[in-house]
Amino acid sequence: MIRKKSKGWTFIFSLLPGAGEMYMGFMKQGVSIMGLFFATIAVAATLNIGPLTIVLPIIWCYSFFNVHNMYSLSDEEFYALEDDYIFHLDRILPINQWSKQQNKIVAGILIIAGICIFWNECVDYLIGSWIYVWFSESIANSISQFLHTLPRLVIAVILICVGIRMIKGKKVQLDLEEEKKEEL
Repeated sequence: MIRKKSKGWTFIFSLLPGAGEMYMGFMKQGVSIMGLFFATIAVAATLNIGPLTIVLPIIWCYSFFNVHNMYSLSDEEFYALEDDYIFHLDRILPINQWSKQQNKIVAGILIIAGICIFWNECVDYLIGSWIYVWFSESIANSISQFLHTLPRLVIAVILICVGIRMIKGKKVQLDLEEEKKEEL
């Protein structure tokens, strides 16, 4: 049930992203924010992408100030608020409207992410023990460090290639639009 509640408890729950919204009865908003917050942590930790955590303070601040802004509304405005998800996956990822090429790209990204996770988890067991038999400790440590870094390097190269492709695609699109304007 959506209703204003204790100011003290609202503050305490607002310290955890999504919990304040849920405490006030906005379950869909709260679940969306909390899910986004913890999914960001999970992805950053699983794929060992530390820079992704820069998003966490933004999500936290949004949730904190959203709760306090909702609490400060007049009763009429507060009860007029509708509970809805922060984002809709069907709008963000219209999977039913994707072409086969887009499906292949997403599938490739998921496969590469899975391989990177598998690699990071299994590299010590599969390769780590025999490296120290064949190489000196300093060389073996360097090889081991490189093998742990390899998935991040692969992801970085893929991101750079996708970015370059997007820029080239946009340039081609702009060139075509310019040609159409010249023809008119």
